[in-house]
Amino acid sequence: MTTPMKRALIVFLITSGVGVIALIVVARTAWRYGDTPGGTATGKVTVEIPNGATAGDVSARLQEARLIGNPTIFRLYAGQRGLAGRFKAGRYEIAAPASPKQILDTLVKGAADELVTVVVPPGKNLIEVAEILAAAGVAGKAELAAKASDPTFAAELGLPGNTLEGYLFPDTYRLRPRSTPARALIPLVRRHRQVWGELRAAHAKAALELKKTLGFEDHNIVVLASIVEKETGRPEERPRIAQVFINRLRMPAFTPKLLQTDPTIIYGCTVAIQRSAACQKWDGRIRRIQLDDRDNPYNTYTHEGLPPGPISNPGRAALEAVLAPDHTPFLYFVAKNDGTHQFSRTVAEHNAAVVKYQRGGKALSQ
Repeated sequence: MTTPMKRALIVFLITSGVGVIALIVVARTAWRYGDTPGGTATGKVTVEIPNGATAGDVSARLQEARLIGNPTIFRLYAGQRGLAGRFKAGRYEIAAPASPKQILDTLVKGAADELVTVVVPPGKNLIEVAEILAAAGVAGKAELAAKASDPTFAAELGLPGNTLEGYLFPDTYRLRPRSTPARALIPLVRRHRQVWGELRAAHAKAALELKKTLGFEDHNIVVLASIVEKETGRPEERPRIAQVFINRLRMPAFTPKLLQTDPTIIYGCTVAIQRSAACQKWDGRIRRIQLDDRDNPYNTYTHEGLPPGPISNPGRAALEAVLAPDHTPFLYFVAKNDGTHQFSRTVAEHNAAVVKYQRGGKALSQ
């Protein structure tokens, strides 16, 4: 073997040896990477992973939180384990220092946020529902109210109105804190659909009769149920109050077909987006200027038939009351100041009840 060949062989052996050593070091480093904390953070570190975050996005957030060193290596590590596309959105509290394996397993398992229990009572309007969800830490009140009032979002959910009013079903929910407004509201709409589907199936004949006699679609039933919900808290009265309104709309002799219900005026003056001049003078009490207001589309004292949309979010009982009213002939009712109402067939009977229960025996002005 010539001297040049010997030199070449020596160079080759040295180079190969260095390469093998380097490969061993890299392999060893890679092998130990998952178990070796690489960040400089200590203590509990909070990391927010948004919906749709990529492996690169997650790696960058982890580096910003000083939980890892090189984000590229972490992303490659996640890919090598086949977990790069399986991160779950949420708010994480990670005890640092933590190894890449521990971090990755946590992000794939899901956030340890505790779900909060939220009770939405029947009869609350969308602003009040937003307040309840916000108080529980689910999302911000302003953002929730804006989303619930967004016609585009309502259309995306397949709802017939311009808002989610009427479809935020009152129930007890387990929701994730710090959610997006959409994520917080969708379960309530989904629950409405579930309950409505059950009621619609159980009262199919009644729904058909309402459509035949009054032209009611499902949305009209929700609107009327939202009024019934606001008019009484007594379960036994709901079918009768529903019947009063149906009688007013259905009986040919009852004209004009005014429902004359105070909660609709209040809704138009406090929740509706566009408010009339009379509503801008609202001070918490219904006065003659609000009763006579024709510019408030929700004023059922000046506009016949149903208001343009629901005025609250009705529960199962109110919805069922419209589908199963009690078939009595009453056309009027007045509060007795004990939580119940006095029902009347004629104007004369109703005026007598008003004198007795509302005016303390003082006669009505002629």
